[in-house]
Amino acid sequence: MTKRRSRGDGGLHWDEKRQRWIATANLGFDPSGKRIVKRGSGTTKTEAKSKLKEVLRDHEDGLAIAPTNYTVKDAVTDWLAYGLAGLDRSTVETETVRLLSEKHVIPSLGARKLRELSADDVDRWLATKAKTLSTRTLQGIHSCLNRAVKRPMARDKVKRNVVELCSCPGGRRGVRPRRSPSPRPRPCSRAPKGPRCTRTSSSPC
Repeated sequence: MTKRRSRGDGGLHWDEKRQRWIATANLGFDPSGKRIVKRGSGTTKTEAKSKLKEVLRDHEDGLAIAPTNYTVKDAVTDWLAYGLAGLDRSTVETETVRLLSEKHVIPSLGARKLRELSADDVDRWLATKAKTLSTRTLQGIHSCLNRAVKRPMARDKVKRNVVELCSCPGGRRGVRPRRSPSPRPRPCSRAPKGPRCTRTSSSPC
């Protein structure tokens, strides 16, 4: 009879496809009877074990940490899709945050893994944007990123929101924030008429 592995037992193996070492730990079973397995990967055995220890610490802290490939783009996209619930998608505010996120946040920081996003990354991003954007637009993109990261943090996918640690710098002077196009006024259906002619006995119209 094979001996059942105790809680926390796992293994270490080389994944040829990923070209990485994979460290695993078995943490028992969930309520449905499915085995709970936590993994950490690295290019060396030591790195893989270190990653696994970090995952296990998060598990003990009760954090439902996001997958390691969860990016800033994923967080922003999720916020735009579900975090603006209750707001009319056709309003100027909703269109503005969507435009700022898709034009300034995702292209610059979208590929960064959310767990690896640092305050230094955000500071450098804001400093670069400050060279071309107005202060008001800078505050807007800072707010978009901040609100986008708050959502996964509230769901225990990240430990903290590093965006809140960063102050928004002043933008470039003389640059006016681009306003959302306002609807054109509808033309009047009845054109104004000229002065009304009043016929008199002395002067014809």
